[in-house]
This record gives sequence, structure tokens and C-alpha cells, in this order.
Amino acid sequence: MRQYLNWKTYLAIIALFIVGASLYYTSNLAGKLADEERKKVEEVAQAIRTLTNPAITTQEIDFANNILDKNTSIPLIITDQKGQILDNKNIDTVHSLNPHSVVQEKLEEFKKQHPRIEVNYGTGTQYIYYGESYLLTQLRYFPYVQLAIIVVFLLVVLFALSTAHRSLQNQVWVGLSKETAHQLGTPLSSMEGWLELLRDSDGHNEAVIEMQKDLDRLKLVADRFGKVGSAPQLKEENLVSQLENIVGYMQKRAPQKVYITLHSKEKEVPVNISGPLFDWVMENLIRNALDAMAGKGKIDITITNSPQQVWVDVQDDGKGIPSHQAKKVFDPGFTTKKRGWGLGLSLSRRIIERYHHGSIFVKQSEVGKGTTFRIILRR
Repeated sequence: MRQYLNWKTYLAIIALFIVGASLYYTSNLAGKLADEERKKVEEVAQAIRTLTNPAITTQEIDFANNILDKNTSIPLIITDQKGQILDNKNIDTVHSLNPHSVVQEKLEEFKKQHPRIEVNYGTGTQYIYYGESYLLTQLRYFPYVQLAIIVVFLLVVLFALSTAHRSLQNQVWVGLSKETAHQLGTPLSSMEGWLELLRDSDGHNEAVIEMQKDLDRLKLVADRFGKVGSAPQLKEENLVSQLENIVGYMQKRAPQKVYITLHSKEKEVPVNISGPLFDWVMENLIRNALDAMAGKGKIDITITNSPQQVWVDVQDDGKGIPSHQAKKVFDPGFTTKKRGWGLGLSLSRRIIERYHHGSIFVKQSEVGKGTTFRIILRR
């Protein structure tokens, strides 16, 4: 279970516990207040019985009227045996054009809320129907208001933490990229000088050509790291020819029994990209696919063109990714390999999402059958 739990899960559990405890406590409190209000209504019923007693004393009249006057919060309606409304209290009818209909509606509402209280005064019977005071109504809705506040608070906290985390990641990426490009610059300049000396001497032509290729490759790597720290200029490129070059480059460096194939229904698919950075993403995906194979298999790269966007699917038949790890493969430092820093896919996502305004994700993966990564480039 630990793989599904993180600090966000614990935060949500704590919030649910707080809301649950609040609901339980408020429910008990509302229940006690409802009992107290019923006792007050029963006292009102007793006061009415007292006032209908012919042998009532002046002191008893004052006491009964005092009880009736003290009820300033509980809305109630008094009816006769036939259901005709005789009186009401604490029901706002001042702003209504038809006060009787308002009281009648409240009567139907009160009948559903609480059992009626019977007032038998010897010569007849009356019934008291009552509702809930404004305080009790507020108390019943308070947990839901509290829940809404907690949800908003959690969303704000999560957004703030996520923003701070992304900002810190961006600073780390920029610093790491700039420093790497800077560190590569010095030995590359030195190698360029030594290569010129070899070029001037005889007998090293073939070695110089191959060394120049490797040197150009190192320059490209340094250039890529330099571009990670700043927004690159996107240019319209033919995606098909761009991927053909990458496939050709990677096929030469793949095991002999691994075949990399490019599929496209069109010969030209124009799209705005940064060539060096997009090549880096594709090399990362192909290299990961090669690592997932046991030295044999196939990698299919498929281009799907549409008026709104272009899809690039990289599918392999390697060992696959477990479902609980599929969402973590783009996290910095996450890797299933014994070697490596787990930065390749994280950098790839940054390049596609931040610089190309597209998206990259695991489209499909099944253990033992392979994985498909999808890149979406929007026009």
C-alpha cells in the first residue's frame, strides 16, 4: 500500500478525519439543541393550557404570558382540530403579499419536521406545529460550510506547494544544465585544437574524420544542455526527415537483433520544433526502449498527422512498466535501472511541455509485452 500513499494522501485523510469529527460533534450538538427546543414548545403548550383554565390566578397568567413572550426564536403554528390556523409566531410574513399562504406553506413544512404537540384544555383541543430556530438551522449546515472551507484551503495549499516544487525543479534544471554546458565547453575547445593538429599531420585522415563526428556529437550535447536553461527558438521542420535521421543514428548503435522502424503515411509533416531538443527527447525514448529489451525485438515509431495536432508514438516490445510505476516515470530521480540518474524522461517532459507546448505520456504499457509512449505536438 505504501506505493499508493504520499503526503497528499495523508493530508486528505487528516482533512476527512477533521470533517468527520466535526460532523459527529455538530450532529450531537444539533440533536441536543433540538431536544431543548421541543421542551420549550411543550412549555408553550402548557402555558396555553394554563391560560384556558377558568380558575387561573393573576400570578399564573403572568407566568404563562412570560413563557409565551420568551419564545422569540422557534417558529410555531397553532391549529384547531379541523386544521384551521388559529395563530402563529416567529414566522416572517411582513414582506409577503399573501401572508396566509406563507403560513400555510410553513405548516406543511413543520408537519414533516416534527411530531405535533397536542393542547387539550377540556372543552376542545388545539395542535402546535413547530419548526427549527435559525440557530439550529445554522448549526446543521455548519459542517458543510466547514467542509467547503477545508477543501478550498487544501486546494490552495496543494497549488502553492506544487508551484513551489515546480519552481525549485526549474531552478535545479537550469543550474544543472548551465553548469554541464559550461563544464563541457573547456575540454571541447581543447579537443578542437588537438584535432586541428592531427588534421595537419599525415596518416590520420580516417581517425580525424571519426573523431570530428564524435566531437560534433559532444558539441550537440553541450548545445542541448545550454538550451534547457532558456526558451529555444522553434522553427518549422519536416518531422518525417527529422525522425529518419534519428532512427538512422540510433539503429547503428542498437544491437543487431533490434529493428527500429519509422511509419508515416505522408512524406512531409511540417511542425514547429527545436530540432536539437526534439532529437534529444526521441533519443531518450529509443534508448529507454533499447534498455527494456533483452538485445532483440522491434521499436516502431509512428507519426499520425491531423489538422490540429501531430502524434508521435514510440512502441517497443520490451519488459513493460508496472501500472503503479507508469505515473512516476517522469519524476526526477525515478529509475528502474541499476545505473542512471533517472533524469532522461523528466528532461523529455520539460522539453515537450514547457518548450514545445505539447504533452508526453505513457499511452499503454503491459508487463512482458511492451510500452508505448505518445508525444502530442499541437499546431
